[in-house]
Amino acid sequence: MEHLYDQNGHRNIWLEDFGHGLAVQANQHMIIDDGQALLLDPGGHKAFKPTLAQVTGLIRAADLKYLFLSHQDPDIVAAINGWLLASDAQAYCSKLWVRFVPHFGLDKYLQHRLLEIPDEGMTLTLGNSKLHMLPAHFLHSAGNFHLFDPVSRILYTGDLGASMGADYAWVEDFEDHRQYMEGFHQRYMACNKAMRTWARMVRRLDVDIIAPQHGAAFRGPEMVNTFLNWVEGLACGIDLLDRVYEEAVAGL
Repeated sequence: MEHLYDQNGHRNIWLEDFGHGLAVQANQHMIIDDGQALLLDPGGHKAFKPTLAQVTGLIRAADLKYLFLSHQDPDIVAAINGWLLASDAQAYCSKLWVRFVPHFGLDKYLQHRLLEIPDEGMTLTLGNSKLHMLPAHFLHSAGNFHLFDPVSRILYTGDLGASMGADYAWVEDFEDHRQYMEGFHQRYMACNKAMRTWARMVRRLDVDIIAPQHGAAFRGPEMVNTFLNWVEGLACGIDLLDRVYEEAVAGL
């Protein structure tokens, strides 16, 4: 567990990683302001009990006000029923996925606490602060959101910026780190246009840390800018589709 920010009753906490074995590694974060908490991408069933114990060691379950679900993948939402049973929190996800998330076992008596994020995003009040849910559609999900905390200047980016296989928490050498990101982004992100549109939005924000849901995070304006430059120039998804189909038929 690491505090990314801790000033004047506002805390951003990078929780301990409980992902092991075949399941993809996943980061979990919590924001606390004036005694109220928001938990980001709370995770799957295997991580539920240890994460709940960690969260309730920091706050009362009654003070967990929000669950933020960046998209619909199981490593994000599979344990949603347990979190809603264990707290009075409201859960927010894209309006595209509100009728899909219940297939993870969401009890019908809890469904009214799963709320829609409109395509253009929205703002939540947490304690004395405002948190901004920003559109990141097709990066990689059709209904995808990131969360920006202007107090700590942390942008939580879900699968964008994710890395696989790096054994460190913070990126120090971006060029070396690319090997852990490139293949994932080329396959999972929709296209360069979606990447460039997102980067243009983020450049209007005052971001000090980019914190993905998998792998290492990016700290400091220079590193953030380097990441944005990389995003803007990366061909991915349907940009590479011709090559995939050519390879498929090459040996026929």
